Amino acid sequence: MALKASVLYDFTAETGNNELSVQEGEILTITNQNVGGGWVEARNSRGNVGLVPEDYIEVNHGSSQVSATHDAHSQGYNNSSANTQGVNGNEAFTATTWSNNNPADNWNYTEQEPAGNNGSVYSFDEEWDDDSDDGKSTGGYGGSQTEEGGTMQRGGGHSTMKIALNKFPGFSKTPNPELYLLTKHIAKGNDTLPIYAGEVGPVWLYPQIPLDCVVADPKKGSKMYGLKSYIEYQVTPNTTNRPVNHRYKHFDWLYERLVEKFACALPIPCLPDKQVTGRFEEEFIKIRMERLQGWMSRMCRHPVISNSEVFQLFLNYRDEKEWKLGKRKAEKDETVGVKIFSTIDPELPEIDPTQVEQKFETYSQFSRSMDNSVKELLAVGNLHWKRCTGPLQKEYRQIGKAFQNLSSVFNTSGYQRESTLTEALTATGKTYEEIAEMVAAQPKKDLHFLLETNNEYKGLLGCFPDTIGVHKAAIDKVKEADHLVTMSKISQQDKHTMEKNLSTMSYALQAEMNHFHSNRIYDYNRLMQFYLEEQVKFYETIAEKLKKALSQYTTM
Repeated sequence: MALKASVLYDFTAETGNNELSVQEGEILTITNQNVGGGWVEARNSRGNVGLVPEDYIEVNHGSSQVSATHDAHSQGYNNSSANTQGVNGNEAFTATTWSNNNPADNWNYTEQEPAGNNGSVYSFDEEWDDDSDDGKSTGGYGGSQTEEGGTMQRGGGHSTMKIALNKFPGFSKTPNPELYLLTKHIAKGNDTLPIYAGEVGPVWLYPQIPLDCVVADPKKGSKMYGLKSYIEYQVTPNTTNRPVNHRYKHFDWLYERLVEKFACALPIPCLPDKQVTGRFEEEFIKIRMERLQGWMSRMCRHPVISNSEVFQLFLNYRDEKEWKLGKRKAEKDETVGVKIFSTIDPELPEIDPTQVEQKFETYSQFSRSMDNSVKELLAVGNLHWKRCTGPLQKEYRQIGKAFQNLSSVFNTSGYQRESTLTEALTATGKTYEEIAEMVAAQPKKDLHFLLETNNEYKGLLGCFPDTIGVHKAAIDKVKEADHLVTMSKISQQDKHTMEKNLSTMSYALQAEMNHFHSNRIYDYNRLMQFYLEEQVKFYETIAEKLKKALSQYTTM
């Protein structure tokens, strides 16, 4: 008996991609469940056959095949997410697979790509045929979740799926700094992360030659005999000038590895979101590439991340064998979560726990305040963009039309000496119509970069509560030390070890905040200069047009 499924959400097929457009409430017949990549092949009531996202449909209840299909699907995802489980076991929570916000805003794209690769130089395919690109967002730490693991649903539907709760490794609902605080033997060697006294306070060791890379040359590839397509980007580091090819899912893998290893000490901003439909449109690819460039540039600028083995692997692997070996090694790395602090070696005197708490409060308050300000600027900027392309553009057009209508009325008077005036009025009206088009086009020239940078900082600041939360938990544990000594649960030496390690954590936070502030000042100084320069050009051009219109009127 053929398996039937109900369509939960409308889906528009991509042209030439063997997909099937479906509408909510439609009943489909499943013709192939083993397509993979989060897709199934189905036939509609009209006999049309094509691929449909698995998360857009719900297999009708009552069939003995339903449970098996769902279990296999969940198992496939859990296997691909195994490395994100961390040290806390297999806790999971139910979350949305994706959310499709208003694409007109251009700031909340959600994307997914099917799996595959075109076999380009320095690219790979084997071991990547999992579900990480099939429409099931890997999310990353910082995603919405309930205290105990909750349920979030896509608007208008009831489809849910399980993903790993512990996207922030070393965490289980709350940070567990004890894994590090009672560590007596600090790791030494090549993996040591030194901190020095700089002009502004504790700083990381910066490389002599700053790392950078270029994300460019997006190309469409396909797999599964052309059934599925994807976009691959060329990433070229300045250290080798040798390009490597990566798909979005590879960036996502790198993001998860960085979160797993560093997120307890360093805020790791999320990647650009995933999206199901429109992922092959030229404008989307352009925006996606621009955002990946921004994310990679920020990672390159971080002295710890840019020098990490996994990041260097991502930029510099020479062949498939080297990539696979490096990938396996990165996924087996045990120095993750709070254990990363054991590699930090501050060449600075120990800090008193009271001073540690004071610095923590300063950083915590600043990050919250900046987060609110960035969100406010984004809201105002997006509103202004909409006004420029909507009511404001319309108003300027109406003013121009009104001047031209007045000129037409004057022309009917029959008075012989007003041709100069009517021509000037007509020119003025056309000037305002030109200004209307300028107003609508201007946000792409200046506001776009202002919003993109602030959107990037919004994502970065969204990581701070969890990263700073590790330090808060550590401070609370050290505060309990005297009581624990009294209860004979720890020794006086253990207490001193905790205070010393808390001091190391504080130096790591100070070094990270100094890095953040340095980048913030550089970014916003450059950004505001560019924005205001473009605004000056904009208003100067308008002023020149108005002066030209003014010159056509005679002095009486």
